[in-house]
Amino acid sequence: MKLKLEMIVLPVSDVDRAKNFYDALGFRLDVDYTANSEFRVVHFTPSGSECSIIFGEGMTPLAPGSIQGLYLIVDDIEEARADLVSRGIEVSEIFHDANGLLYHGHEGGDVTHPLADQERRAGLHPERASYGSYVTFSDPDGNGWVIQEVKQRLAGR
Repeated sequence: MKLKLEMIVLPVSDVDRAKNFYDALGFRLDVDYTANSEFRVVHFTPSGSECSIIFGEGMTPLAPGSIQGLYLIVDDIEEARADLVSRGIEVSEIFHDANGLLYHGHEGGDVTHPLADQERRAGLHPERASYGSYVTFSDPDGNGWVIQEVKQRLAGR
């Protein structure tokens, strides 16, 4: 069976503020529909993505800002960070995973996600390896995004 991830629901506290943020981010606005005072749906798609985000009134019982680790993939992390900064988005400095666990794989033992502060190292991955360099940002409610540089995908991807 072939499955495609199509949409992610984001919990937000202020729909218009979130709409302005994702518009400034450069996501494409696909839908802004209000059925009544209790239901509004806003649908955005990141440039080049087949998966979209959706938020609004009456969409989810989750607390605003509770979604973390949403990944966007780029082929040039420096260019992506500069673009976000030029759009007024507050974005982290570029960092890499100290242990290289995501890029090199890990057999057994404890695996710490590269977003854990104790595993971050400032700057680009030393070898500029695919899957090795990141920046992070959050929307106004705190929903967390990761941008990861991938220059060459792993086999089968």
